[in-house]
Amino acid sequence: MQQLLFAVFTMVGGVLACVLYFFGTNFLLDRMFPSKGLTGAEASKNLRITNAIRPWLFMAPALFALTIYLVYPVFESVRLAFHDRTGQQFVGFSNFAWMINDGEFRQSIFNNFLWLLVVPALSTFFGLIVAALTDRIWWGNIAKTLIFMPMAISFVGAAVIWKFVYDYRAEGSEQIGILNAIVVAMGGSPEAWMTIPFWNNFFLMVILIWIQTGFAMVILSAALRGIPEETIEAAVIDGANGFQIFFKIMVPQIWGTIAVVWTTITILVLKVFDIVLAMTNGQWQTQVLANLMFDWMFRGGGDFGRGASIAVVIMILVIPIMIWNIRNATKEMEGH
Repeated sequence: MQQLLFAVFTMVGGVLACVLYFFGTNFLLDRMFPSKGLTGAEASKNLRITNAIRPWLFMAPALFALTIYLVYPVFESVRLAFHDRTGQQFVGFSNFAWMINDGEFRQSIFNNFLWLLVVPALSTFFGLIVAALTDRIWWGNIAKTLIFMPMAISFVGAAVIWKFVYDYRAEGSEQIGILNAIVVAMGGSPEAWMTIPFWNNFFLMVILIWIQTGFAMVILSAALRGIPEETIEAAVIDGANGFQIFFKIMVPQIWGTIAVVWTTITILVLKVFDIVLAMTNGQWQTQVLANLMFDWMFRGGGDFGRGASIAVVIMILVIPIMIWNIRNATKEMEGH
């Protein structure tokens, strides 16, 4: 109850602080550059000044937060990547040389590559299929709501849910894990799914696919509804069947949106951390880059140099995809 009250007071206090900030800064701005009661050039000049300053007053808190929590950490991470475990002594590229020769880092790169191959592709594919099918049934909106619901769950919460799906009990014991319960009901033996090397990565990927399919569905559903009916009607008149209309008429017209959805999920996958931490903590060859960075930065004695160098690698991998994604999203907006 104490934590709940603290959370409520924090939210209320934050909202009140925002209200006071915006009203207070605007009040001071209007007092410093008054336009009421003035006429002519002076009033016009003050209006121009206040109109130029006011947007920056609204953006200032966000810019401050971005500077503290995004810009500063980027530069600090780059600096630490070239220093020792304490962040004091300059060591050049030795942290990056360590990464190249470290087996756990190579395993993490391989696992991230698997995630990149599977999760964006299947999430986008399932989202596209669901978007197309739900628009054709009367209870489509209900189906969309159910499929989108996992997006409202945190990654840790989703991992806890799927722990009950993959849960393992010794053979002969009652299985509370849904997957093992089904296997036992069909005459098989229960498995500790999370401890099976290589395949356990795919079991973890299912969780993120389950979450991100709803995101892909919503974006692609809006894109499908924007397709001109004339093109579909023309295809029907020409004798095209449902599959031909979908793959040769509809998909090419929304390819830009598909690419944006794909790359957005790709960026998320490169930073995947919560699911692996909550499900396996990187054990049984499921380690990924973000989890490895966390281990080196805050565990094992706290090696800031190695942890920061892994963070720099993640950033280098994300930036090109992010730039490409922004450009495509901008093109999509210009097209509409």
